[in-house]
Amino acid sequence: MTPPGRIRIIGGRLRGSRLAVPESAGLRPTPDRVRETLFNWLREVIDGARCLDLFAGSGAVGIEALSRGAAAVQFVEREAPIAGILRANLERLKVEGGSVACADALDYLRSPPQPFDLVFLDPPFALDLAPPCAEALERGGWLAPRAMIYVEQPAQRLPRLPPNWRPMRQGVAGALSYTLLQREAAPNQLD
Repeated sequence: MTPPGRIRIIGGRLRGSRLAVPESAGLRPTPDRVRETLFNWLREVIDGARCLDLFAGSGAVGIEALSRGAAAVQFVEREAPIAGILRANLERLKVEGGSVACADALDYLRSPPQPFDLVFLDPPFALDLAPPCAEALERGGWLAPRAMIYVEQPAQRLPRLPPNWRPMRQGVAGALSYTLLQREAAPNQLD
């Protein structure tokens, strides 16, 4: 792993703080402009939200959520060196409410669930993990009844997502497409 780069937090109480970001194959921190758009969309719901950053990488999105008032963020990162840098960033910035699990996302989703209000789902594009993770989130008890899910994917390929996840907002930035969805009651949950 090469020496880390830097990315900045763009809003909230940690605005302007820099995060160490390792250079690692497949790690693509969400661009500033996309994070700004996302958190403008979430402005009314972020305060007090319990969040899951499932493919945390640099942790920029989850730390941005904490900076803007989220109550808690569970970061999940498979690569131990990257998870270590994420922990160090949280400690250096004295961020409370952030917890890092060094685990494979699908393995993590097999553990006992806790419902989240907001999930950031940004898997490595080449591995096509969005569909199985979305299915595990939906069926495994990980989502609050009206949870919001943010998904990043290549602009030319939309992942297969549960039919009760309704798109609320969408955007494109270069080769990246991003979507904010809201969970509705699944058909088998309607009485």
